[in-house]
Amino acid sequence: MAVAKTPSLSASSQHRKNTVICSGVLTMATLPSNFFDDVSPPRPQLDTQVESLQKLQKAAQKISSILDLDQLIDNIVNEVSDSFGLLESSVYLHDEARGEMVMGGVHGCSLHRKGFRLKIGKEGMVGYVASTGQMRYAPDVHKDEYYVACEPSTHSEVAIPLHVGQRLVGVFTASHPELDAFPRQQLRLLQALCDHMAVAIHNARRFQLERSEREAMSLEAQEARAIQQALLPKASPYVPGFAISGLSIPARAVGGDWYDFIPFPDGRWGLVLADVSGKGTAAALLMSATRGMLRSLAEACCTPAEVLTKLNSLLVEDFPAGKFVTLVYAVLDPASRNLTFASAGHLRPLLVDETGPRFLDTERGLPLGLSCGDYSESTVALSPGSRLVFYSDGISEASNLEEEEYGLDRLVQHVACSQASAITILDDVRAFANGVILSDDASVIFVKVSS
Repeated sequence: MAVAKTPSLSASSQHRKNTVICSGVLTMATLPSNFFDDVSPPRPQLDTQVESLQKLQKAAQKISSILDLDQLIDNIVNEVSDSFGLLESSVYLHDEARGEMVMGGVHGCSLHRKGFRLKIGKEGMVGYVASTGQMRYAPDVHKDEYYVACEPSTHSEVAIPLHVGQRLVGVFTASHPELDAFPRQQLRLLQALCDHMAVAIHNARRFQLERSEREAMSLEAQEARAIQQALLPKASPYVPGFAISGLSIPARAVGGDWYDFIPFPDGRWGLVLADVSGKGTAAALLMSATRGMLRSLAEACCTPAEVLTKLNSLLVEDFPAGKFVTLVYAVLDPASRNLTFASAGHLRPLLVDETGPRFLDTERGLPLGLSCGDYSESTVALSPGSRLVFYSDGISEASNLEEEEYGLDRLVQHVACSQASAITILDDVRAFANGVILSDDASVIFVKVSS
């Protein structure tokens, strides 16, 4: 293995196209396919070639299925050293950003360890090969101008570039204690094996990079999910005469649905359920911004219609084009058992009482963030035993294996049950989906009036 001084490389030396031998050094560029072919080899030589081919096939099979980069390189240097009786072998990886070759793994070297670096075009046979893209063979390392002593017992060495297409992946080196220990047939086999090495290393590095990116994204997603979950109510509100609960399940790590319970000083409660267009991180960011604005406006004790009108005017200015929020905002007065709500293009609330189920309407209410406009509100009296549900389309549009939607009829049937709650609604939806992952965020607020 060569590692230190190297004369600077001229342009002509970097673009040689012929095979030459000078000062005991064989330098190879693009070779014809029959360059190493022997004419009528004798039987012992043929047996040796068959044995070498078997070694090549065995080594290639072992490295082709390994995706862990460190394990792959360790396997390469150890397997090739054992198979070809090498004193030392190493794999250097190309660090494009720094213009260097960094040792990714080595077998039999007492001087250098993993992480050792060489400048491309300036240091050692590895630097030469990385710069020229040509294999370099030194039958006698003591006569090679690029070789610098490493192991004292090394007498011959070869350095072979690892390419995938035109891309330099790395350099493989093999050292032997004998002079001219790499006959042409063996050099050809090593070159063929290096083609397998290059592809395997390239795939392993890509896999490592993608895995690192996935892990980083997963960590970011977990942190974002924790932040978003912290924005949801920590507990259901305690309201005498009412049982109020809420639940939200994002389709991804984070989502655009949210619900909220806002207490007022006079004992009333604000109830919010919203669905931001889109999914994932972008929807979660818009959700967070909308939540903060709505809470500020709600605490000013405006009516639901006034809150949505003012909120919409803010979002029209701030939201990106094509983004919007559907939202239902209600104020519950426990003393009078009246609920006043306004809707911004959201799904109609479901009320089940002694008269049966019905969906509640308001006159005006476009989704927030699309265009300026005002909002109307409606008031409904909640009788003893009645149940009121706010929900997102992740509930009604959930699909099963037959691509059938859960739908509003199933929601009505479930809410009519005396044991219904926010949890049982989502459990029923997931049971209906029967293993199909929910494609949209699913959220619900459930209000039950004591009998």
